[in-house]
Amino acid sequence: MKNYQKHHGWLPIAGLWLLGAFCDRLWFALDRSIPSWDQADYLTGALNYGQALQTPQWFSGEWWRSLWLLSSKMPPGTYIMTAFFHNLFGIEADHATLVYLFFSAILLPSVYGLGRLLFNPQIGVWAAALCLMFPGLYHARLDFLLDFPLTALVTFSFYSLTLWKVTEPLELASLPSKNLPRHDRSFFLKSPACQAWFWAIVLGLSVGLSLMIKQTALFFLITPIVWVIVSTIKDRRWVRCLQLMVAALVTGLVMYPWYRTNWLLVFTGSQRAAIQAAVAEGDPAIYTLPAWTFYAEQLPHHVSWPFLVVPVVGFMFYWWRSRGDRHLTELTADLENPVWKSHFNSPFKWLAVFWIGSYVFFSLILNKDFRYVFPYLPVVSLVLAYGLMLFPRNWGKWVRWGTCSAALVLILADVWPVYEWHPDIVASHHAYRGLDWPHREAIAEIMETSPYLRSTLGVLPSTPMINQHNLNYYGNLQQFQVYGRQVGTRRSHVSQDARSLDWFLTKTGNQGSVPTEAQGAIVALVETGGEFDLAASWPLPDESTLNLYHHRLPMVTVEAVEASATEGMITLDRVTVPPESPPGVPIPVSYEWTGDWDLLRDGVVVLTWQLQSPAASTSLRDSWLHDHGIGKGELQAMTAPLQAKVIERMAMLPPGDVASGTYTLAATYLNRKTGETQGIEVPTVAIAINPAATATPAPELDWITQLRSLSAALPQGPKALEFIFNEMGRVNQYDPIQDYLIQAEKALEYRLKQEPDNVELAYNLAFSQVLQQNVKGSISAFERVVQLDSENPYAYAYLGFVNLYGWHPRQAEPAIKRALELGPDGIEVQLLYGISALMQGNIFATWSRLREFIPPLGQFLVLLIGWIILFLFAVIFIVIWVRYRKIVGKIVQ
Repeated sequence: MKNYQKHHGWLPIAGLWLLGAFCDRLWFALDRSIPSWDQADYLTGALNYGQALQTPQWFSGEWWRSLWLLSSKMPPGTYIMTAFFHNLFGIEADHATLVYLFFSAILLPSVYGLGRLLFNPQIGVWAAALCLMFPGLYHARLDFLLDFPLTALVTFSFYSLTLWKVTEPLELASLPSKNLPRHDRSFFLKSPACQAWFWAIVLGLSVGLSLMIKQTALFFLITPIVWVIVSTIKDRRWVRCLQLMVAALVTGLVMYPWYRTNWLLVFTGSQRAAIQAAVAEGDPAIYTLPAWTFYAEQLPHHVSWPFLVVPVVGFMFYWWRSRGDRHLTELTADLENPVWKSHFNSPFKWLAVFWIGSYVFFSLILNKDFRYVFPYLPVVSLVLAYGLMLFPRNWGKWVRWGTCSAALVLILADVWPVYEWHPDIVASHHAYRGLDWPHREAIAEIMETSPYLRSTLGVLPSTPMINQHNLNYYGNLQQFQVYGRQVGTRRSHVSQDARSLDWFLTKTGNQGSVPTEAQGAIVALVETGGEFDLAASWPLPDESTLNLYHHRLPMVTVEAVEASATEGMITLDRVTVPPESPPGVPIPVSYEWTGDWDLLRDGVVVLTWQLQSPAASTSLRDSWLHDHGIGKGELQAMTAPLQAKVIERMAMLPPGDVASGTYTLAATYLNRKTGETQGIEVPTVAIAINPAATATPAPELDWITQLRSLSAALPQGPKALEFIFNEMGRVNQYDPIQDYLIQAEKALEYRLKQEPDNVELAYNLAFSQVLQQNVKGSISAFERVVQLDSENPYAYAYLGFVNLYGWHPRQAEPAIKRALELGPDGIEVQLLYGISALMQGNIFATWSRLREFIPPLGQFLVLLIGWIILFLFAVIFIVIWVRYRKIVGKIVQ
């Protein structure tokens, strides 16, 4: 223990950190490139968390839920850390990368600590230096990705596990039989037992934080953790088992809030990333040799050829010279820590557990990528540093420094030369010093044209430098006023996409990774369809041209007006509709609103088009709805008082079974913040519904109308769900912050107070809550649905599902049982029934409910594994309880 408890050797690590920081910041100062797809996406995530943390509400459960929902697929650990650096240094991309200095300050000491613990301080220093110079890791430091933070936290977790592993607990015999005097109470703090407990807690914290960076941290750490658990149980060291249980508890406390909130999207998103992405990218199948050699082939590119070849030569040289040379063999004793060897034999065995386990797991994953295995490179650095130390002392120093010099030349060739832009060097890490890309100019043009609105920009190309993610990032830098979204990727959605946005960006030349047919069709609609004008264009450094198009008649326009006598009120100045229209088809409508800006921005208008005289048949409807936020909810917050006129050009949808006749408008203003309502005087307007009328061309339906139309199919059950969610995914692209869901929620809650027995409105409200991932709201809404639609099995199934999603399996059980009693077709409800038993920990009920869906071989394996797990847990808990009671009793004495 004494060897690794010495507080020396940290000065070289501080020097390496400063050297790495200087080189990295110099590169960022010279580089003028644009963040690519993933980098821009992660930078945007940091901006979102930075904005949320400006006004924290630490004691509000709803605020915490909304915080975790800001990143529903990727854990937000890196985003939250970056948000603090944004607050200190600014929100530009180069300022965001300052967070990597913090992660370097975790990585380098962790690697050094591992080297000192397993071998000696010299190997620790060299391993840390290699981590600075490995191409894989310095590439990760020069891109704002999650891989470098993950590498730092995984390495620190492995270091914590290793420290805990070599820290011996205090034996029972060494415990004092009587209470210690006050001046001796520090004995407990200095004892190996307390150190073991301390490192167990640090281990739990570090593993939890690793999983808050990226889910794949589990694949690196699971093998050494399981190895330790098995060896601890095998040695019957039950106090150590208890420490591991405490570490697991700490890990759960750290990761629980985010994973509990987003567990379903994490599961489905991981499945898409692992399977669908692999198929799309053409990655090798798992049963082929390339799937298992992929990362081995990448290793020279991860660590560079000099750092791979020379240490391997060192191992070979040592092996050749050590044959029969006992004295040379004994010299290697200086390279290995005797503390580690005395307890756990060879340190290479421990490193191999981590490295080989990680390699196997990532080879099993279908989706392969150069950067996925970066977190095992620090372990590789320890092995290679050991190999560099195996050369004879008289000339080994020259070998090591010569190898570093050769690697340094390769680094300079990879990073520092400054070339003019060319598409073929997109993946290069040269500091780009070419012409600026016009992202900021495009965003400025949109903001100048629509200064009062939150705009969504349809980005049609998808190249590394021109894509929806980096346009979205630069738009979000401007107070989140412009959002970039990729549309036009499905041929069936092209027409709707082109009619749903006011701004589009096209590009000549290379279009990038987009579906050719669909993208060509939407580009033709935008550029030559006659509804868009070219607002601006810019030449690009790759010799192509960027074109920005704006709709001739935007869906929302805003004009500042002089203050009037109606200040403090909202007025509806004009409504424009065609004189007649057939039922069941969209009708163009224009509304003109005037009022105070804050009232306009916070306003949801509850609009009802009502038949003037009763319908001839009671089976026909006599009204339709057109509720929406004023300006579709796209009005920006303004610091200065303002009165404005908002003109909306929209479409509404009368139902297909609406009665013929003349319809007029009734309007109510609802303040979404205060809940206050006021009647709105409506100008004279009427429209005749006539089946024989000719339909008038109309723009795309507003998002709330589409939401209500799609949710009307919910009572049909699973057969309608795929279509519904595909369509809602399309609509969500048009409103990037999904504000329309909040508008719909407020309007529907108001209407249900007026019509509490309206089952269609109840389904509408429940669907809006589900899309917002509001568990409590969804449960409450579906409880209303099952009251109103009590004979529909799917109403109960939905209620059961949202309870399961909120981790309320016991509350879900009665609803699922009722759904089964009503006898729906399909297996979905039966699967929910099995999942509810599984979430309640009832293994036998789970087996009886799900076994018919599992093939015979799978049934046998599940039973075997289940019984083994039950047996092991029973033994562990019984023995730990008996042994732990004895320890507590002895300490209390």
